[in-house]
Amino acid sequence: MLFKYIRNIILLAVANCLLVLSVFASPRSRGVDSIKTLLNAPAGDSLFGDTVKVNRLIRLASNYFQSNPDSAFYFAQKGVELARKINYPEGIANGLLQTGHVNYFKGRSDPAKRDLEEAIAIFKQLKNDKGLSAAYVSLGRMYNLLANYHDALKYLNLALVINKRIDDEPALTNNYKNIGVIYYSQGELSKALDFYYKGLYIAVKNQYRIPSAELYNNIGVVLQSMEVYPTALEYFEKALRLFKGTKSYQAVGTVNENIGEVLLAQKQYKKAVNNLTQSLAVAKRQGDIDGLCSLYTDLGLCFAYTNNSAKGLLYLDTAVQLSQKYKYVYNQAYALIGLSTVYNMQHNYSKAYDNAMQGYKLAGQLKNISVRAKASQQLSETLAGLNRFNEAYRYLNEYLSIKTKLKDNESIQKLTSYNYALDFSTKERQLKEEERDRNLLFQQEIARQRSLIIISFVVIVAMVIILFSYYRQKKAQQKINALLEVKNSEVILQKASLDEQTHKLNDLNSLKDRLISILAHDLRAPLSTLRGVFDLLQDESITHQEMLDMIPGVIKNLDYTSDFLDTLLFWINSQLSSFANSVSTFRVKDVLKYEIDSYVNSAAKKGVSLTDQVPAGLSALADPNSIRIVIRNLVTNAIKFTAKGDTIGVCAIREANKVVISIKDSGSGMDATQLSKLFKERVDSQVGTNKELGTGLGLLFCKDLIERCNGKIWVISEQGVGTTFSFSLPLGRD
Repeated sequence: MLFKYIRNIILLAVANCLLVLSVFASPRSRGVDSIKTLLNAPAGDSLFGDTVKVNRLIRLASNYFQSNPDSAFYFAQKGVELARKINYPEGIANGLLQTGHVNYFKGRSDPAKRDLEEAIAIFKQLKNDKGLSAAYVSLGRMYNLLANYHDALKYLNLALVINKRIDDEPALTNNYKNIGVIYYSQGELSKALDFYYKGLYIAVKNQYRIPSAELYNNIGVVLQSMEVYPTALEYFEKALRLFKGTKSYQAVGTVNENIGEVLLAQKQYKKAVNNLTQSLAVAKRQGDIDGLCSLYTDLGLCFAYTNNSAKGLLYLDTAVQLSQKYKYVYNQAYALIGLSTVYNMQHNYSKAYDNAMQGYKLAGQLKNISVRAKASQQLSETLAGLNRFNEAYRYLNEYLSIKTKLKDNESIQKLTSYNYALDFSTKERQLKEEERDRNLLFQQEIARQRSLIIISFVVIVAMVIILFSYYRQKKAQQKINALLEVKNSEVILQKASLDEQTHKLNDLNSLKDRLISILAHDLRAPLSTLRGVFDLLQDESITHQEMLDMIPGVIKNLDYTSDFLDTLLFWINSQLSSFANSVSTFRVKDVLKYEIDSYVNSAAKKGVSLTDQVPAGLSALADPNSIRIVIRNLVTNAIKFTAKGDTIGVCAIREANKVVISIKDSGSGMDATQLSKLFKERVDSQVGTNKELGTGLGLLFCKDLIERCNGKIWVISEQGVGTTFSFSLPLGRD
């Protein structure tokens, strides 16, 4: 018990030390909860669980806005429904804030206003400053789209007061950016820059990536209005680099649109169409009405400038209709001026005048001098085409005056001074961060060294205890393993004995079946023939001469039967006895000569020459009696299938560590079909050249006996040429 207690304490200490080390790990390794994890988290009791679910739905809506506004609206709406059901005011207000955001983004101004005003009322009751500030900002952005700059600034300034009081820097950054947008929309570029850079200082200081990108883009738009195109492109590129890797698809689309407009102003129409088309795909996917209106106008102008006026007018008409439907005054003015531009190019001055004048009036309503300048330029060109030169001259002077104001020295100087201040602030922040990082690294290194010393000590102690424990467990396991090995050995021996007995029984059954088959089919005919002869002798139905004539045939059958029984009995004996004990080294010449001499006369009676070509001195390692049986069978087979004038040669050679014995004849030979049937379980015996009979099992016996002697047997034959049976045996020991 004491040992286990000490071991647990050590292991706990090791775990604690590892936990201390994990504190110094990179923050990236810890990450943040994914949306999926947030949704699957346990909720608790019913009411609390419902409020948690509402908060999850609203957080999902917020996360989805940049990538999929429709999904954002769906989740927010579901959150509001559930919050109303359980009477959860904060959930209702937060959900309405999200639905209002999507509604004004989609051009649904009236529903957006209702949602946001209800959210403001609830946030005021709850005294929720952050929520109230966010609702004011959303209302301000909506009124900006509707060109109601007075109300837009009113709500944005209300939000600014709250954000300054609660010192919410992320909200302040966004607040300054949106106020800058209002001043830009009114053509007050200097004031727009004031607020943009206020937001940018905070964003850069705190390394807010996406707000920094949005502000770089907005400053680029100011530079674009001042026609400082190269610098504007630099700011747009900065924005794109910061947006890279985020899901801010809408923002990326906006930057691409701005780059396209700069390229359009620089008359790089093909490049402009490429950027604008990318942005259009995002706007369509997001349902961004504001973006669609301006993109259709920009693309319409690009197509018109590239001699495709019909397509250009189609895009511009679409922009006008869309902006009128959703009451987007700025986009409507921009599209009308675009239409007047195309009609001026076509010298259709009456239509150009109507559209330019409408655009000019809307520009006055907007108080946007940039739009007013474009309208004045087109009115001047239109009136000149209509021969109304005095009016044309007046609008031309107005255009030149506005252009001068847009490029005033104050804006340029502010831009330069702000950039210097921002660069200085950025460098100062970087130096402070580097100093802080060095101090942090030094402290972390000290803590790491201290932790390593403690851990090393704990690990050493733990290792000693673990090794001691392992040693004891190993000894106990060895005893158990030894006992198991003894039991396993007993089981294996019993199984081996049982398998051997089973194998022997199977072999005996197989042998029995084969012997019965042989005796039933191959010995019955000769015995029946002999019995028939004796029956004839008994009833004296044949003459003495007829009997004498029959005797040679009977003797031949008996000789065949006798040889077959000798072979069969020897083979049976080889199957049943311990055959390996009879293997020995013998002189090949002695064994083969005896068998060859025994069959020389039989061969001579058929007119066949049987020759012994076996050299002296060769020794083989096998059972001599088995080899005699094999030679006897192969020689009798050769005699059987040769005719008068044929030759049979028996030879032996040494090849490496074996002896190869061959019986070659010039007899009838075999075709491929016959060759494929040799050495099988059963072969149909062929009649010899003198009608000699056979069982078809001789070659099977030969194969079995040769393989038992660790040899191999094979045959080469060609019909009408002859046959060579060969077998190999291990070389004998001297």
